[in-house]
Amino acid sequence: MSPSLSIVLVASLIAVSCALLGVFLVLRKMTMVGDAISHAVLPGIAIAYWLSQSRASLWMFLGAAIVGVGATVIIEMLRKKLRVQSDASIGMTFTTLFALGVVLITFWSDSVDLDQECVLYGEIAFVPFNLWILDGVSYGPIALWSSGILFFAVLLYVIIGYKGLKMTSFNEDFAMVLGISAGLWNLSLMSMVSLATVVSFESVGAILVVALLVAPAASAYLFVRKLKLLLVLSAVFGLIGAFGGYGLSRLLQTSIAGSITTVLGALFLISLSLQTITNNKKSVHALET
Repeated sequence: MSPSLSIVLVASLIAVSCALLGVFLVLRKMTMVGDAISHAVLPGIAIAYWLSQSRASLWMFLGAAIVGVGATVIIEMLRKKLRVQSDASIGMTFTTLFALGVVLITFWSDSVDLDQECVLYGEIAFVPFNLWILDGVSYGPIALWSSGILFFAVLLYVIIGYKGLKMTSFNEDFAMVLGISAGLWNLSLMSMVSLATVVSFESVGAILVVALLVAPAASAYLFVRKLKLLLVLSAVFGLIGAFGGYGLSRLLQTSIAGSITTVLGALFLISLSLQTITNNKKSVHALET
């Protein structure tokens, strides 16, 4: 497999996975959860390195995953049990955990070859060089396997939990009247977002993960309101961002993650402009009639 193909495949799988989950975050007005988790996992990574004295992906993933899920539990507890507003609970959780991670890394900096940049920001251009080798046989980039597993996990989660996610996203109170556990579905969604963030940020970087969680879903939401169409259109926008961003990076010889994020931002601006023009035409037509 060529390096270009592996990069595009990883970017596409992660883009679709994040876009599908991002739809439910947009509907719940919790789009910054991905940003919160990508920063909150820092102490988990630092502690995992300190305990294992290894920068192997497995230990980093376990440490980040545990703290990531823990962060989602704390956010939900603050929001549900203590009645703290969603944005405040997210902000307090990720800033506190991120600061703790910085303190731990600074404290161990003399003996640990680890800093916040190397654990928070990945580089997707390096994906083809980090191979899964078993008994001397190469099975391809590790990121391709992890992003593929993530994609199928997210797809299965959305298909199985479609009804519960739909009800709790559009009308949480009505869902609770029907006997649907809103808290359980919220926790499961936050856990999946945590998993997607942890799996993705090592390969594509924290900034791109946040962009993929927010931009495709936000752009699609400007055009459609039906959930199934919203999921499909978000996935399409994610793919356009992945392919278009990679093409732009090759053309300009610049950062792949930065180019993908730029394309996603451009898609949102174009979508917003089209929506504004359409609304203006409808207003003019209504006045004329």
